[in-house]
Amino acid sequence: MWTSTQYRRLVQGSAWYDLIVTIAFVSPWSFAALHGLLTAVSQALILPGELPPFAPAHMLMANLLGSIVCVWAVLRIRDPQQVYGRYDAVARLLFATWEAYALAQGASSLLVIFLFFELAWGIAQVLPVQQPSRAGSLLQGSVV
Repeated sequence: MWTSTQYRRLVQGSAWYDLIVTIAFVSPWSFAALHGLLTAVSQALILPGELPPFAPAHMLMANLLGSIVCVWAVLRIRDPQQVYGRYDAVARLLFATWEAYALAQGASSLLVIFLFFELAWGIAQVLPVQQPSRAGSLLQGSVV
C-alpha cells in the first residue's frame, strides 16, 4: 500500500522513465539512430526475433507514439495526480499485452526488457493508496 506522497512520487518516477525511454521516438532522425543501435545490440547478442527496417508509415507510427507518450510523461511529471497513475497503469497493461503479442509473433527479444518495465510500473500503479485519516486532515488543515 502506498501513501499519497509515495504514490505521487511513483507516478513521477514512471513518467521520467517514459520520457527517457521514449524521447528518441519523437523524430524520424532520433528514431533512426535508436533503431540502428537496437539492431546492432540485437545482432551482437545474437538474440532471437526480428527487428525489421521501418517503412515511412512505420516511422510515422513510432513518431506519433513517441510524441504522445512524451507529452503524457511531462503532464505526469508536472502534476502527478493519483488518477493519472491509474490511467497510466491501464495504458501500461495494454502496452504489455501488445508487447507480449509481438514477442509471440517473432519480434526481437529486446522487447522483453520493455515488457518487464511496463508490467512493473503498471502493477505498482494499481496497488492501493492509503487515504489520509480524517483526523490527520483536520489537524493539517488547522495549521497556519
